[in-house]
Amino acid sequence: MRASSKLRRLLTEPGIIVAPGCYDALTARLIQHAGFKCAYMSGGSTSATYLGMPDIGLITMTEMTTVGRNIALAVDIPVFGDMDTGFGAPINVRRAVREFESTGLAGVHIEDQITEKHCGHMAGKALVSVDEMVQKIRAAVEARQDPDFVLIARTDAIPVEGLESALERGRRYAQAGADVLYMEAPTSVDEIRAMPPALPAPILIGQPENGVTPFLTPRELEALGVKIVTYPRSIRLMMVRGALDALHEIQEHGTTRRLAGRMVHDEELQLIIGTPEASELNARYSPQH
Repeated sequence: MRASSKLRRLLTEPGIIVAPGCYDALTARLIQHAGFKCAYMSGGSTSATYLGMPDIGLITMTEMTTVGRNIALAVDIPVFGDMDTGFGAPINVRRAVREFESTGLAGVHIEDQITEKHCGHMAGKALVSVDEMVQKIRAAVEARQDPDFVLIARTDAIPVEGLESALERGRRYAQAGADVLYMEAPTSVDEIRAMPPALPAPILIGQPENGVTPFLTPRELEALGVKIVTYPRSIRLMMVRGALDALHEIQEHGTTRRLAGRMVHDEELQLIIGTPEASELNARYSPQH
């Protein structure tokens, strides 16, 4: 079954979809190894790890699709990706959808910020008009060759124009063909609660650490009517903390001996990256067989 069809099936099944954020093949495999049924390729995390740069629209479509292809090939669970603002005008969105679809990702989200974008929980965001975003969504829908490829429309309107404007944008985006509505940066439980009755499509909420959105459990979000929850920063923040701790130990003590208990055992890492399967394949295709 295609990844897109797997994600479509999850959208029709009961329960909330929990999608931790990945940014390379290894972190995607970690998510799958931990038992999650879905993952999210975070643009912010990919920009930070692939470029060492902030999430302000610097990463290119080619760079994102390169990472997306590696991720999709590494796991069996569906992964949806971050297509930022679509990399330009509606005709650019059309090409971007074709490129992202070819990677094997299950879907993408496109946001209504201007091209000079910011991370969703940063100040200083500016939006394109509703009509311009609608045309981008229409272009995405028409470009899609796999009917199961999931198109997610993200609005950053809540902190810029207010909740009512965000809800109206969501309605217009769903009418244009968006399968899921990503309502970015709500600041209260009441704002989240107001979304399901007002919107005609499944709702996605992000739960970035240190963001403006209340931190709720998946069960609490599901009770509010949310269908997908992402954790775009969690793995990246833990990875950075762990790396800094290891570097500090080396710098200060010349050894990581004190951290050994916190490190993954090599046997588990080899299992995660598929070493046993690779060994079996090597044996199968050796000249002796």
